[in-house]
Amino acid sequence: MNVLHVIANPKPLAEAHSKQLATAFFATLKAKQPGSQVTELDLYANPPPFYDYETYRHFWYPVFDPAYKASEKELAAAQYARKQCEVFNQADVLVITTPMWNFSMPAILKAWLDQVLMPNVTFAIGGSGVKGLHHIRKVVMLVSSGGAYEPGDLRDGIRNGLKAALGFVGITDIEVAWSQGQNPIFFKDSAERHKRAVWEAMQLGEAVTLL
Repeated sequence: MNVLHVIANPKPLAEAHSKQLATAFFATLKAKQPGSQVTELDLYANPPPFYDYETYRHFWYPVFDPAYKASEKELAAAQYARKQCEVFNQADVLVITTPMWNFSMPAILKAWLDQVLMPNVTFAIGGSGVKGLHHIRKVVMLVSSGGAYEPGDLRDGIRNGLKAALGFVGITDIEVAWSQGQNPIFFKDSAERHKRAVWEAMQLGEAVTLL
């Protein structure tokens, strides 16, 4: 099983609740399935560029005109996306470790998604709709936030945003372990909340080994 672990938290482990969830998740996964191959992508060590016009032309113009030939500038602009699409397509499981910032995902994670959800590479699009070209069977989100948000909360832009973007390419098996309420000013039980989230992350690690 190939696991792609995308890390969108710049904090060190001692301060990053989402990274602590990842530590628990992967400890369980590796104990139960030691043959799993894990590829780590730290977005702050290998930051994605913002989606630009040249990248758009490179990937989308051939959808509308199969004879379209990309320019040298467009080919250069698409190098990061091509590499990330290749890694994405090799994964069976995608694990995303991220905080919630301002009710949504960090901009660096959104920028990465913009680089990997590309037509004719990670998905095909045509008259019959959209079909994924990847092999991802499950997504695990390991999230932390200062506030607390129940499913359906309109302030939750991270869970809804990721589910919508990944669902577009046919990835619907998405589970979440969320260390919520980690601002001790507002939540006196933040430590207990985090402990529960760590346990949930371990349970998700257990479930992935059953794929």
